[in-house]
Amino acid sequence: MSKSPELASMETATVSTWVNSSSGTPEPKSPLDSRSTTPPPAPDNGGYPDGGLKAWLTVFGAVLALFCCGQLTAFGVFETWYAQNQLNSLPASTIAWIGSLQLWVLYFSGSFLGRIFDAFGPRVILIPGSALLVFATMMTSVCKEYYQFLLVQGLLTGLSYGMLFYPSFAAISTHFRRYRATAVGIAIAGSGAGGVVFPIMLRHLFAKIGFGWAVRIVGFMCLVLCSISCATITSRIPPGRKNTSIIPSTAVVRDAPFVLLVMGCFLVNFGLFIPFVYLANYSIYRGISSATSFYIISAMNGGSIFGRVAPAYLADVVGRFNIAAPSAFLMGLFALVFWMFARSLVAIVLFAVVYGCFAGAFLAMQIPCVAQISNIEEVGTRIGILYSVASFGVLAGGPAAGATLKISQGSYTGMMILCAVLNILGSLLLLAAKCRVNPRIFGRV
Repeated sequence: MSKSPELASMETATVSTWVNSSSGTPEPKSPLDSRSTTPPPAPDNGGYPDGGLKAWLTVFGAVLALFCCGQLTAFGVFETWYAQNQLNSLPASTIAWIGSLQLWVLYFSGSFLGRIFDAFGPRVILIPGSALLVFATMMTSVCKEYYQFLLVQGLLTGLSYGMLFYPSFAAISTHFRRYRATAVGIAIAGSGAGGVVFPIMLRHLFAKIGFGWAVRIVGFMCLVLCSISCATITSRIPPGRKNTSIIPSTAVVRDAPFVLLVMGCFLVNFGLFIPFVYLANYSIYRGISSATSFYIISAMNGGSIFGRVAPAYLADVVGRFNIAAPSAFLMGLFALVFWMFARSLVAIVLFAVVYGCFAGAFLAMQIPCVAQISNIEEVGTRIGILYSVASFGVLAGGPAAGATLKISQGSYTGMMILCAVLNILGSLLLLAAKCRVNPRIFGRV
């Protein structure tokens, strides 16, 4: 039974379709072979404006919302501050649970937030998410005990990041088709920009006005920026409901390329964020002043801006897996042969920039890789599965690295090896997933 044009258009507006088409991947026409074929020329835009005032205002609002989310990758600044001040009696592995919980909640919230967007549109999520972010930031400024930071900065702030992150990208998808990669690339660069600005800003504010008011100023910034985002982010298509089962089909676990992809992403996400959390502390360990160490996190996030934007264009030429797997491998390789021997400020900053670039490339490719090997009807469910599984790797990465630091009696060598091994093993699983689709080592997938 054929679908009406109206119903087809409605389904195109869902989060699931956004995930698939944001990478420029067409709907496959055969089970396996079509996953690696070159996509045909883009069809007509089917009513998508691909520009105009509302469309670019949505991109602008998404940039502002994701800029606020940039605090997530700047947690190393808080990690260093807490270790020297409020939580100086706790080991690094314990403090790291705060940042790990943030990341876990952001990742894990994707599956149910996507379904809410499908049913009700962006503002139903954005408005309470913005309010929650401001509330949690203000409450963080008065926290004193570890459990308070864990609940407020870890749980509540992480959930608010998810409530800004997912609807922002989903809304962009309803305005753009042909230029969707460009629009999404501009938006995702906002989080990298936030990751550059917040460490530098907080470093100066901590020194001049103290922790409490420094964090409150960030809260007021988020209030202004998120208010603009709520006003400018719109969905072109009225929200609709999909008749999609909450329980995924058992066929998903029998799809070898997808299972290998999920396992690979779990391992890479386990190791990826370790330098983001601990590199500032490592620089202090090497004799660099705490005042200077804050800039290292900004350098890493600066590198990730390029890494997040460039793959949107390059992946359409060489393939999504052909970007993701080498990026993960190079993260591991540089952790092993570069971070291991980085002693001076110049070497540490250079490592931060290079590692951030490849980390940004991998993070930008996770969703397109799922879309590349999935049928359009399953993309939303599979994205939820991948992020849910990967969230547990994200949750455990920081504390596991902190535990190796404690076992090694303050030596960072074990942490570096852990980061390297996890990223390299994950890259090999991504390569295996790619080869199950196209056995040619340089084949486009």
